[in-house]
Amino acid sequence: MLSKSQIKLITSLKQKKYRQKHDLFVAEGVKTIKELMQSNLELYALYTTEEINIDAKNEVLISESDLKRISFLTSPNNALAVFKKPELKPINENGLIVVLDAVRDPGNLGTIIRLCDWFGIENLVCSNETVDCYNPKVIQATMGSITRVTVNYLDLVPFLKGNKSPIYGAFMDGDNVYKLNLPKSGIIVMGNEANGISKEVEAAITDKISIPRFGDMQVTESLNVATATAILLSEFKRGT
Repeated sequence: MLSKSQIKLITSLKQKKYRQKHDLFVAEGVKTIKELMQSNLELYALYTTEEINIDAKNEVLISESDLKRISFLTSPNNALAVFKKPELKPINENGLIVVLDAVRDPGNLGTIIRLCDWFGIENLVCSNETVDCYNPKVIQATMGSITRVTVNYLDLVPFLKGNKSPIYGAFMDGDNVYKLNLPKSGIIVMGNEANGISKEVEAAITDKISIPRFGDMQVTESLNVATATAILLSEFKRGT
């Protein structure tokens, strides 16, 4: 049975300020937990409704009702783990870097982290306004890729202006990405879901690029930011 203090700690981790205070985050589901366990992340506690094939000394068997009390999911998935947040790694400025300017949706960020993992992008740089990568919904969406991509949060303008690599920004009126010779190294900036790239960040961009519309009606306003990121990363990686 879970104690009140355990329940209070776990449920508090839904909020960013408590994740920062305790340096902990939550992951749910056996598949996701196993992925995280294969990394260098340190397990703080594991709570399950049945014994699962995970070698964890601090595993606690709990009832389904207790799991529902601590789970952030509508339908809890047998297991919930609390991990210690890893130490922040410095940004490796070689190769491609993806930069996110105020991306707010957890699902979008989680998908973009998975995309970075898929395309071999080691570094993801986020503005301070971007959703926290340790948000439970983000962790769920990454499916373990959070352990293989370094995510840093910082003030984007000084970072971009201090970087000598070409800086590509995704815009509706940019150059057609399919007609460009793209480099193996550089920075790709993706903007907010509703407002795109901010004016302050836009001023630091060296090359504006776009994904052309091919539909006959030409009425779709824009692509989802995660979808657009997938297309651009595919193009940047196509010739490598």
